[in-house]
Amino acid sequence: MAHLLVVESWVGSMSRLLPRAIREGGHEFTFLTRDLHHYLRAAPEGAAHPLLGARNVITTDTNDTESLLPEVERLHDVLRFDGVLTSCDYYLPVVARTAARLGLPGPAPEAVENACRKDATRRVLAEAGVPGPRFAVHEEWAELAHAARDIGYPLVVKPVDLCAGMLVRRVDDEAQLAAAVKAMADFPVNARGQRRAPLVLLEELLDGPEVSVESVSHAGAVHVVGVTDKSVGGEPAFIETGHMFPAALSAADTEAVSRTAVHALEALGLMDGVVAHTEIKLTSAGPRVVEVNPRPAGNRITELIRHVTGVDLAAAFVEVSLGHSPDLRRTNTTGLRSAAIGFLVPEATGTLEALDGGRVRTAPDVLEVELAEPGRQVKAAGSNNEYLGHVMAGDSSGVGARARVEALLGEVRAGMVIR
Repeated sequence: MAHLLVVESWVGSMSRLLPRAIREGGHEFTFLTRDLHHYLRAAPEGAAHPLLGARNVITTDTNDTESLLPEVERLHDVLRFDGVLTSCDYYLPVVARTAARLGLPGPAPEAVENACRKDATRRVLAEAGVPGPRFAVHEEWAELAHAARDIGYPLVVKPVDLCAGMLVRRVDDEAQLAAAVKAMADFPVNARGQRRAPLVLLEELLDGPEVSVESVSHAGAVHVVGVTDKSVGGEPAFIETGHMFPAALSAADTEAVSRTAVHALEALGLMDGVVAHTEIKLTSAGPRVVEVNPRPAGNRITELIRHVTGVDLAAAFVEVSLGHSPDLRRTNTTGLRSAAIGFLVPEATGTLEALDGGRVRTAPDVLEVELAEPGRQVKAAGSNNEYLGHVMAGDSSGVGARARVEALLGEVRAGMVIR
């Protein structure tokens, strides 16, 4: 039995999948957090959050890396950790530094830090010749305005250190650029109490569909598990409205995006102890890297993959964090050839008065239905953090899962009332 240290987590599906994977692997874990209430609030009423079922739950300032590292060393002397991990982007760099400090398996801290900073990722990939959009990074308005004119409108504006599509916007002119930059300046601290870098990333707006390549890096090799497609809505924001695995791509396009993702991971040095989610646009000029995320995909993409292939990426994440070879054998026991998820994205602000998924829950091919309860206060979505639920379905005959999910979501939307 191995003993893992889990430092913080997202409170979405991975916060439940990860404890399950640890236990099913025959291991145990200690959970380190600065705010227990963050997880207590996320648990269903009357239920304990799975992360708080750890062997040990320790509260400490996980945002202060310099004081955290010696404290974890003291804990390691007593508890003897075999690996350290997190599913939360904001703590990936400190986990990499912790693993290095304790002599445990994991990617190089610099590689993780570069992947978690969008501006650093752009520079590393550009220097390595990995294709991406034209970009610029500045803090001062005059430089931003000049760079925007040089790249050309429309373009994409991003914070360099936020997640879930927060404050990522398409802008069509200088007035919209100014509004986007102000919105970032008005959000100086992220949801975990960490001060943000005051930099703004400008990128060329890329054409074509977006996909993600899910991969596992172990012992110096990158293993591509597959390619997931993505639907996006909510302009001028970029809100993920759904996914399907596998993406309905030609063999040539699948190979091209997979090869591009591997090159990006190689350039960043993410070759060991990493489950990665690399987002790529399949443009008219070929694949272009959008982002490299050195952690398992969110939005239950890992579950889509498990339903279709039998590969459990949460379990693979645990194993590579321990320095073990992951089990990536395909064992399709479901008969599904594709699985898709669609998200219920609110387009209005108010109170959710009605949301009924009764018939959808019992419809053929449905794998999951999760919907918010009436009475919840909602706001028009501006990122991936405002979903009101999801529907997941499979298709045993081909890549029809997305169409099935869209039809089911249509039924749910028809009965949704926000006032």
